[in-house]
Amino acid sequence: MEKLVVLWTLLPCINMMTLSNPIKDSTPSLRFAVIGDWGGLPLPPYYTKQETLVAAELANTVSKWGADFIVSVGDNFYYDGVQDVEDYRFQKTFENVFDAESLLPIPWYVVGGNHDHKGNITAQIAYSNVSSRWKFPHLYYDQSFNIPNTNVSVKLLMLDTITLCGNSDDFLGGQPLEAANPRLAEEQLDWLMEKLQSSKDEYLLVVGHYPVWSIAEHGPTTCLLHHVEPLLKKYNVTAYLSGHDHNMQYLQDDSGIGYVLSGAGNFLESSRKHEESVPEGYLRFFLGDMEPAGSFVYMQVTPKEMNITYIQSGGKSLFQTTLRPRNL
Repeated sequence: MEKLVVLWTLLPCINMMTLSNPIKDSTPSLRFAVIGDWGGLPLPPYYTKQETLVAAELANTVSKWGADFIVSVGDNFYYDGVQDVEDYRFQKTFENVFDAESLLPIPWYVVGGNHDHKGNITAQIAYSNVSSRWKFPHLYYDQSFNIPNTNVSVKLLMLDTITLCGNSDDFLGGQPLEAANPRLAEEQLDWLMEKLQSSKDEYLLVVGHYPVWSIAEHGPTTCLLHHVEPLLKKYNVTAYLSGHDHNMQYLQDDSGIGYVLSGAGNFLESSRKHEESVPEGYLRFFLGDMEPAGSFVYMQVTPKEMNITYIQSGGKSLFQTTLRPRNL
């Protein structure tokens, strides 16, 4: 496995890289973006400067490279979610911000974050029946895709990590303590295990709001390390996608699983508080600059590789890496 190391001191140079598509347009690929923690504010104008910059760059990237879908890894509406399916925040924070022409036909596959669960999470699920691009059918669900013109499949297992681990308070430490309903948590774990066991997909991605590994303010999620991380290794998962910490990280464990943390859709913070809690060598990239630029991740999956690009608003390519198909 190729060794990839990106040091914090090198980031100013990395930020100046020209954004370029690493995969030839003629290569069959499945293309999507991963954006997290983009949920605006509960006061007018109900969005942040960073969110609008991210939305503009997302539109630009989709216009140039295309996208089959967008993955939202939670905290869709700060600070207390929405109240009902007619809540104005759907328009003010989502529809009116991600409104560029290139984005309008693109479906969003959504999971809930801790702030979403502080409101009416079932209203976000119900909004799937209102908006043609908002796809949130259940608290947790799976979604399968084929790379165009191939038999190569990509599966997303979309988790509700708040039901699984409990809610958290960002202002009181941020670590979830326990599931509010242990029976529902156990049902979700059983579902996850069954989906992992039965998957014959060349690429298998697990998606949740809380990170498994993170060096930042919230750090590794103890509950996920106990219940989920062993399953990721056992069943040879390609990558785990998350948000929650308001920065950008890429980590890779000793078995080759990629941990994609994309939490800079609305805020940025530079904490490396839990760097010692992550095994040495796992961290490959970190961005937590306080400038309100914002970032997201763009992923292109071909039969031979999954290319991962971290993109900052303004079109700067921050970091690129690749993961191979699963060894089935």
